[in-house]
Amino acid sequence: MTKEKNHFAFLLIVFLIIFSSFLKADILPLKQIKPGMKGKGLSVFKGNNIEEFEVEIIGVIHNVQPGRNVILGRLKNQTIDKTGVLSGMSGSPVYINGQLIGAVALSFPYSKEAIAGITPIEEMMAIGEKLSAPSVFTPRLSFKKYIHLEDLIKAYQDIFPARRGSTEDGQLFSNLAPPLIFNGVSSSVFEKVKPYFMQMGFAPVLAGSSAQELKVLTPPEMRLQPGDAVGVQLVSGDLNISAVGTVTTVEGNKILAFGHPLYNLGAVDYAMTKADVLTVVPSLSSSFKLAEAGALIGRFSQDRTAGVMGEIGRLPQFVPVNISLFSGNGEVKEFKINIVNDKILTPLYLNVSLLSLLSAEERAVGDLSLEMRGNIYLENGRDIKLEDLFAGNFDASITNLSGLLTSVVYFLTNNEFKDLDIHKIDLMIRASEQVKYSYLEKVWLDKYDVLPGERILVKVYTRNFRGLSVRQEVGLVAPPLPSGSEFYLIVADALSMQQIELSQYRTTGFIPRNLNHLIRVLSNLRKNNRIYFRIVASKPGLFLKGEELPNLPPTMKMMFTSPRAAMSVPIQLERSTLGEYQYPVPYVFKGAAIIPIKIK
Repeated sequence: MTKEKNHFAFLLIVFLIIFSSFLKADILPLKQIKPGMKGKGLSVFKGNNIEEFEVEIIGVIHNVQPGRNVILGRLKNQTIDKTGVLSGMSGSPVYINGQLIGAVALSFPYSKEAIAGITPIEEMMAIGEKLSAPSVFTPRLSFKKYIHLEDLIKAYQDIFPARRGSTEDGQLFSNLAPPLIFNGVSSSVFEKVKPYFMQMGFAPVLAGSSAQELKVLTPPEMRLQPGDAVGVQLVSGDLNISAVGTVTTVEGNKILAFGHPLYNLGAVDYAMTKADVLTVVPSLSSSFKLAEAGALIGRFSQDRTAGVMGEIGRLPQFVPVNISLFSGNGEVKEFKINIVNDKILTPLYLNVSLLSLLSAEERAVGDLSLEMRGNIYLENGRDIKLEDLFAGNFDASITNLSGLLTSVVYFLTNNEFKDLDIHKIDLMIRASEQVKYSYLEKVWLDKYDVLPGERILVKVYTRNFRGLSVRQEVGLVAPPLPSGSEFYLIVADALSMQQIELSQYRTTGFIPRNLNHLIRVLSNLRKNNRIYFRIVASKPGLFLKGEELPNLPPTMKMMFTSPRAAMSVPIQLERSTLGEYQYPVPYVFKGAAIIPIKIK
């Protein structure tokens, strides 16, 4: 029995040595590549069967970018003759006499021949020499409550510039656009986001109405080989958004793929999956592989100009999002999705995911109100509690709810103070097919001349979404001001109160002074279902480091404005806020009024 075990162990070691030597291919340097050389490439065109295709070297284009070269090759096999160079072939390894020269990565759209650009393998192998420092991103968006998809794309245009040149005449030699497969995404949302992802260099494909839950593979299945289809999964769970390419080379548990960047973000944390090619779709503009993500097997840690590098067996960190959706009929649906963990991509894919889930489950045309409560859990036990109500027709409610979550996540992940992990997001959303709006009609006070400290009865009349007039009563206390002075009572909705604040502080936006300040502000964002009351008087104050210092005595004001003491330039205020209150209502409140009140 012992001899049999030893014999089996010996055979296993021999197999692993042979297998690893097969995966670690010999390299043919770029300087030895000559026109007329012939070789073969590997890729998957159906299922997970690796097929060969012929390659004839046309020549080498040097310095297409600083430090970048491209090998030109003419490809040929039964499939490629019908389709040309395919989206999804990115990373397909090319060999000459058994030596690896690089990966298929570029093509000419509308070309009558399958002429491909091949990224030299030396440039791909240099990816492993890059430092693994996390990406640094400075926010380009001013602080605001809602960040919509259009805002993100505009902010990211310097990071993901639109592809240049004309694709209509086929003269643009560019990276192959990897198929970006959308499963579980509604067709309306897909058509909305499709142009943005095309601008980023992908070929978006709507592949189905429901996503498949991933299963973790057993160890014998957790391997890839050159030519295998591989997925970069950006959203998983009840939605699935994955880019599909091809494995170029494998060395141990390290792999190189694609031969060009996905987002070119440097050090990353993308999920690596197996991928099954369902079929090849021929197209006059750009043929592509229709594929679906398979099982999670590892992570990609580098996204660079010459390709992506990953590691099998090491799993990525996601941002889990759990959503409980309560419909008007009392039905509850639970959704679980995992979002790629990245400063830039997490807000983007969170927005797309929320738009898709809510559009699929609730009507996008007609009246709709969405009541949302949520928690965003951060490190060290901290969390941000969110609550709000959104109402409107068409997709306004869905867009604003998604925009709120996107804004909070964006400013958390892109804060300038500290790298911050989001451990989990829990959302409870209650839908109602009616517009829960109410507009301000008038504000009535029981007295307009008051003594300091005297109670004022405020009646707020609104007309609700059913056309009915509603009265709310609030008691406020007059501030301790000198006789003959005047103050103002401001009654307003959330947006109007913010605009009044910006005018009062003579600033264009909020700038946090530290991480705790940012978290506190995000936790206390003004809500749509509130009536806000603000008492303002002509008193000297300062606006410093994102906060108002109201009604300051002259000595305190001099201390803060002194060049020796001030660390940042304060804004001197003519009017100070003496009090602010909020009154919750079961509808979205709209309107504003400013009422002068005198002190007897």
